[in-house]
Amino acid sequence: MDSLIKNIEFSKVVNLKELVSYQEGQVISRTIAQIPSVNVTLFSLDKGEGISTHVTQGDAMVQILDGEAEITIGDNTFTVKEGETIIMPSNVPHGLEAAQRFKMLLTVIKH
Repeated sequence: MDSLIKNIEFSKVVNLKELVSYQEGQVISRTIAQIPSVNVTLFSLDKGEGISTHVTQGDAMVQILDGEAEITIGDNTFTVKEGETIIMPSNVPHGLEAAQRFKMLLTVIKH
């Protein structure tokens, strides 16, 4: 059977925020797992970069690994810092912006 988790070493202690690097003016992603019902992706966003407002068919959990993000869910904007987590519910418009650069682990669980 093929492994469901990819792009990360097995049976080794890793620091997730070291698995993606910052690149000037860019959003960098590294897929960890992707099946029809679950996506797990690491991201780094340079200051001023973002992910435009969109809607997903699943609940999305953002875990900030480094830095600080401005995350908009519906009409509310939240400042989420390293070590903090926020859930973006299914079918509610959401987006994010890097007021300063940050790294996150995004887990989306689809219906």
